[in-house]
Amino acid sequence: MENVHLVPEEEEDDLYTGYNDYNPTFDSEDLHNDAAFQQAVRTSHGRRPPMTAKYPGTAIGGRPIGTAYGSRIPVGTAMGRPMTGAVQDGAARPMTAVRAAGYSSAIARGSVFDPLGQAKGPAPPLETKNEDTPEEKIKILEKKVNDLIEESCLAHAREDLQLSLEKAKEAGRKERALVRQREQTGTADHINLDLTYSVLFNLANQYANNDMYTEALNTYQVIVKNKMFNNAGRLKVNMANIYFKQKNYTKAIKFYRMALDQISNAHNAMRIKIMQNIGVVFIHMGQYSDAITSFEYIMSESPNIKTGFNLILSYYAIGDRERMKKAFQKLICVPLGIDDDDKYIPPNDDPHANMVIEAIKNDKLHQMERDRKALAEKYIMTSAKLIAPAIESSFAAGFDWCVDMVKGSQYVELANDLEINKAITYLRQRDFKQAVETLKMFEKKDSRVKSAAATNLSFLYFLEKDFDQADRYAELAMSADRYNPAALVNKGNTVFAKEDYEKAAEFYKEALRNDSSCTEALYNLGLTYKRLGRLEEALDCFLKLHAILRNSAQVMYQLANLYEMLEDPHQAIEWLMQLTSVTPTDAQVLAKLGDLYDNEGDKSQAFQYYYESYRYFPSNISVIEWLGAYYIDTQFCEKAIQYFERATLIQPTQVKWQLMVASCYRRSGNYQKALETYKDIHRKFPENVECLRFLVRLCTDMGLKEVQDYATKLKKVEKMKEIREQRVRSGRDSSARGRREGSAGSGSSSSPINTPPLRASDSGQSNHGTSAKGERLSVKLKTLPGSNEPYEASTQQEIDASYVDPLGPQMQRPKTAARKRNEEDEFADEELGDDLLPE
Repeated sequence: MENVHLVPEEEEDDLYTGYNDYNPTFDSEDLHNDAAFQQAVRTSHGRRPPMTAKYPGTAIGGRPIGTAYGSRIPVGTAMGRPMTGAVQDGAARPMTAVRAAGYSSAIARGSVFDPLGQAKGPAPPLETKNEDTPEEKIKILEKKVNDLIEESCLAHAREDLQLSLEKAKEAGRKERALVRQREQTGTADHINLDLTYSVLFNLANQYANNDMYTEALNTYQVIVKNKMFNNAGRLKVNMANIYFKQKNYTKAIKFYRMALDQISNAHNAMRIKIMQNIGVVFIHMGQYSDAITSFEYIMSESPNIKTGFNLILSYYAIGDRERMKKAFQKLICVPLGIDDDDKYIPPNDDPHANMVIEAIKNDKLHQMERDRKALAEKYIMTSAKLIAPAIESSFAAGFDWCVDMVKGSQYVELANDLEINKAITYLRQRDFKQAVETLKMFEKKDSRVKSAAATNLSFLYFLEKDFDQADRYAELAMSADRYNPAALVNKGNTVFAKEDYEKAAEFYKEALRNDSSCTEALYNLGLTYKRLGRLEEALDCFLKLHAILRNSAQVMYQLANLYEMLEDPHQAIEWLMQLTSVTPTDAQVLAKLGDLYDNEGDKSQAFQYYYESYRYFPSNISVIEWLGAYYIDTQFCEKAIQYFERATLIQPTQVKWQLMVASCYRRSGNYQKALETYKDIHRKFPENVECLRFLVRLCTDMGLKEVQDYATKLKKVEKMKEIREQRVRSGRDSSARGRREGSAGSGSSSSPINTPPLRASDSGQSNHGTSAKGERLSVKLKTLPGSNEPYEASTQQEIDASYVDPLGPQMQRPKTAARKRNEEDEFADEELGDDLLPE
């Protein structure tokens, strides 16, 4: 015990005293300045055999290693090193290691100082694993199964459902091979149940994602029936979800309740979700009382926005007014669990806090909070609009009650939105006066609400074509909120209506600068450029709009129309073809395609699209006329008859369609039917000269006796026509002469000469009427073919002097630019016109 040294009490505070002390022998920094050491290195003095003590030493280096039995003795140089084995001052020999680390007791002569053993070379390579052992094969197979499960989940995240299912099936096959291999090696007790569960669960999920519900249910049944899997009963929720998708609501309720029985009360959140699913299924089954029971339990235990909204729907379905009110009050009192937006307002004096707030202002947590709040506001607005007409005698009183409730809740800013919705409800009921009065109440509210109300008022007045009031309220909306894109669009629309296109374009551009996603501003800007003749800029606007609205029929039509105006018919046809994929039954688009193909000279394609247009809308006169002319041109006059008969039904007062029908019969050789048709036309239009001429001609060719009667009628009609024309000319001459006399009279009173109507007795033909009549008739008949001559060989120079055959070449004439423009305007007005898009 005398050699045991106790630590003094005053040193208890520092247990590690002395650990920083070291022997100067180990100080190698001054060895270059140690003369004795350098001499020993250069001569053989340093290689003398070491002096040993009476007892064997512990090391050649003579390093003083202190122990509990002896104190450290510093040694200055190599010459003055004490013997390690010597006993000093009668003290016991210190305990040392047998061999110092990195040194050897027998140093070979001429050896190099290498304490780390670097001269031995690199370490030998690691021994390779033997993959042929059964255990290694099993580990490799397990890793492959895990990799396949991961690849299946990643493929599902990429929405590649087919690949995810294939990977899940492959994982199932390899897992079964793994189980068989363990059974063969006698390690069946070490089967990885977690891996088997993961494979089956992923496979069932992928079956359900690919709508293979039967296979998914069978796979879930394998998991649920295996007692070795813990908590497998929860998967009955997934099975119930599949039955719900299959609309097998009875089994869905059964499995939801089975899952509810197997989940303890400790997992309250899961139980609440299952109860909510049960209530939704009861709504689909029409059992609203059972659904109400589930939703009321949830609202009493853990209220949430969705359940409150579903409860209101259930009460609305059974028509319970009072409980609807109570449910609405519960809905607006549901806590959202989000912080106030004030925490995102940075303080001005703390730059570090400003940086932190700037970082969290748009992070995922804040986005989730905004989404949750927006969803709650959506449900509250929808609920108010739903129950307002039902809870009171009028929807206005119901809206007022909802507004009062919302004003006393955490959603006080929704009260103004409800008032605006009240005005919109008035609009849907065609009560414009009440809508305007409701919106005018917001003129003295805060800027945001005032801007929204003024925007709606501007829109209303614009629809009523009261552009002055529309402009006034658009200005009011802009003054309340200059960055309101809807107000700027409405202001641009009012300027556009006044044909100040340059100024309108500026307002649309400003709206786009404030909100680049304002599609109305971009569309109207394209129309403005189109009116200004800046077609390339208009095309750029509509191409940008097409990138945003991929399936907008109006945008596609405008692009096709612009390419046609730029004289690029192929691109116009391409855009119209895309348009037909969006609206395949639009008759006007099909007719436009037929017109473009007709201009390109492709009659077969033009006929196809014109015919499709006629099938969807058989009342388009231009399409009917083109189809009839096409059949005439291809020598199928019989088929053209049905189209002209359709035109006759559409425009019964237009004689030309009936003349076309008769002409088709005549061209096809059915002279009897043609004669009957001309006679019918003559009964309806007895003064039609063209009909009488063809009747005279047909009767002459067929040798009928009525030819003299029709010739007499023709002469009378022509004479009456000449008299009317003479009266018109004389009236014009008299008025012109009166104007000349009035201008030359300078103060003299002159009255116009009243020319009496020209009668037959005043025409100078009363004395020679018979002879003149007979002479003129004989001249007429000389031009008609004889009865023995073929009909088509007869000349038409006299008969067709004032009438052009409606089935003749004039229908095939090329379209002038003006005619094309008129047709485009008509098409735009009827179907997809250049209408401004108001906000």
